[in-house]
Amino acid sequence: MKTRTVNGLKLAFVDQGQGPVLMLVHGFPLDHTMWNGQINPLGRHCRVIVPDLRGFGASDVTSGTTTMAQMADDLARLLDALAIDQPVVLCGLSMGGYVAMEFYRRHAARLKGLILCDTRATADTPEAAAGRRETARRVLEEGPGFLAETMLPKLLAETTFANHPRVAEVLRQTIRDGSPEGIAAAARGMAERADSRDLLPRIGCSTLVVVGAADAIAPPAEMRAMAEAIPDARLVIVPDAGHMSPAENPAAFNAAVLEFVGKLSVES
Repeated sequence: MKTRTVNGLKLAFVDQGQGPVLMLVHGFPLDHTMWNGQINPLGRHCRVIVPDLRGFGASDVTSGTTTMAQMADDLARLLDALAIDQPVVLCGLSMGGYVAMEFYRRHAARLKGLILCDTRATADTPEAAAGRRETARRVLEEGPGFLAETMLPKLLAETTFANHPRVAEVLRQTIRDGSPEGIAAAARGMAERADSRDLLPRIGCSTLVVVGAADAIAPPAEMRAMAEAIPDARLVIVPDAGHMSPAENPAAFNAAVLEFVGKLSVES
């Protein structure tokens, strides 16, 4: 991995391949390794940049609250540090989707395309926000091990546990290895995030909306409504996948992304 100092902290990232720039943004409470099934295949066609968000993986940890706006600004500054001034395709899953929507809100001119994966446009309900703050409290007191056990059944489809147990084991270990301070800060930030439903009709770049067919967190019906609210959006439902569609069915996910990026390249 490479590193750059942006906004006063070290961000670690993978930078592989040549061609149109595709940035992949991980979900909570994971790191860049959730995209391992994408880096090499997509890196044969694109310049793939895959960061660890602040507080995760090999990037620096900030305590307190890490907002989605801070993460979005980190990504913009990372592009600056890499001297990338052409518009990019930004792909975010779950929390990474919240960051991607915030990036559009703050840096729309830097986007050629947007890929929103297994995410939600709605803000947290008061109950959900309280649950995230409780998660932050517990992870600081107990460590992240309990998250691995409580989240995995929601993250993956039953078929993934049955047919691809290695996927579950890798995700479990990633969560267990996470920084309690970084996880807590991000959980608090997600609890504070803005409602993005009003943003969707104003998204002016081509958008791909991707969801696992068995996603229990951001169900296909909700993702379909998101796609219908965006003027130039296409919905892809990934079979045999839950909330972690890129890891659960990388072949189908990668095919959808490459078709999308290829179409953007032809149009430009």
